[in-house]
Amino acid sequence: MDINKLHRITNNQWCIEPANGMHVQGIIFASEELILEMDEKVYEQVCNVAKLPGIVNASYAMPDAHWGYGFPIGGVAAFDPQQGGVISAGGVGFDISCGVRTLHTGLTAQQVMSKQNELADILYKNIPAGLGSTGIIHLNKKQMDAMLTGGARWAIERGLGDHADLERIEEHGCMQGADPDQISDHAKERQKNEMGTLGSGNHYLELQKVVEIYDANIAKKFGIEMDDIKISIHCGSRGLGHQIGTEFLKRMVVSAKGHGITLPDRELACAPIDSKIGQAYLAAMRGAINCALANREIITHLTRQAVKKIFPDIHLELLYDVSHNTCKLEQYEMNGETKNLYVHRKGATRAFCPGHPSLPPALREAGQPVLIGGTMGTASYILAGTEKSMHLAYGSACHGAGRNMSRRKANKLWRGGRIMHELADRGILIRSPSMRGIAEEAPAAYKDVSAVVNVADQAGLSRLVAKLEPLICIKG
Repeated sequence: MDINKLHRITNNQWCIEPANGMHVQGIIFASEELILEMDEKVYEQVCNVAKLPGIVNASYAMPDAHWGYGFPIGGVAAFDPQQGGVISAGGVGFDISCGVRTLHTGLTAQQVMSKQNELADILYKNIPAGLGSTGIIHLNKKQMDAMLTGGARWAIERGLGDHADLERIEEHGCMQGADPDQISDHAKERQKNEMGTLGSGNHYLELQKVVEIYDANIAKKFGIEMDDIKISIHCGSRGLGHQIGTEFLKRMVVSAKGHGITLPDRELACAPIDSKIGQAYLAAMRGAINCALANREIITHLTRQAVKKIFPDIHLELLYDVSHNTCKLEQYEMNGETKNLYVHRKGATRAFCPGHPSLPPALREAGQPVLIGGTMGTASYILAGTEKSMHLAYGSACHGAGRNMSRRKANKLWRGGRIMHELADRGILIRSPSMRGIAEEAPAAYKDVSAVVNVADQAGLSRLVAKLEPLICIKG
């Protein structure tokens, strides 16, 4: 990105002044090095989002931002329905409610390393992964609609999860306002055999070791200690979410002109929040959120079963589960007035501050756990939401490392088998049905996740708590 087009606010915050139809400024959170690495498309997309009706304050990009469809991945924007604000399928993304959940194991690295191969094999056997992967659950229409309205609660009521998990899941495991009737039969058909599966791309299940603690006080409240073993699950709403995004993007493109909306980019297709199509999309998207929450709960159930076969006395407890491809109705104070805003986070994680009423009592004093995935060869991080973030970017932070090259280019540069061997030499075991998928997800195809989270910490978007390195990765 051309740094000369930006106005530097702080070391890690940059401004794009409103011009050429932008209603608000653009704000990019990044170090100078990360700015220079960003594609020029990120600049263009931040500006385009700032042109949408009813946007409030700014169009934001997180430090892991890279090119996406319409919105940049790592994009955040809030819209006021009272000012003609819109809902955008491109502002949520195709993998609706993709997110991360992290589990406590109560194990140490020493315990795990003596059983590492055995544990990797049984996790891979229990957790379906890969393109088009299907699971042991097959839903009929009635069951599908119940899942779409019930989320993780639906899974737990069927013996596919633990009731104690609900307190540690955003929306307590069930997003209100979902309407299965707004979701096409084709989307439901794609999902009927995919519950409890990771899927492909950057989705994974990782067994990780805590190697560094930055904030001992918050770490203690989160239940994190040095040498702890955690398990992180990264996946979303699978084929259903993708189909919803595809269908509504097309519908919003067609309807935009009738609503008086000029689209700076077709992929920014949107509709007024209060319009018929806007409300239909919200109802369908909320169903996809419930699908993702149920999916991660079922995968957790399958993971618990697998781990118990090797460590019978261990029960995996949930630290937290949070999505990073959503649009949520949230309240913010704006110039002394409480506003109800629709906050789009696309490849951006919610990062609510200490004391926020939506957080479970056990975590409220520390702030929301912010779960940041790295790559199968680098670290992941746990951070905590801050009060400052609520004012900087609607309680939002980065969501991962962020790609720095396309999957096609990565596949030309690396071979999956070689990456597996190199990582095994470092003590990291990979299990995947696709060598091509491993090549596409090569660690070097991503930004430096440490640089990304350092910006998030230094800018005040979230506070560094702990660093985790992978020991086993089940890759889609």
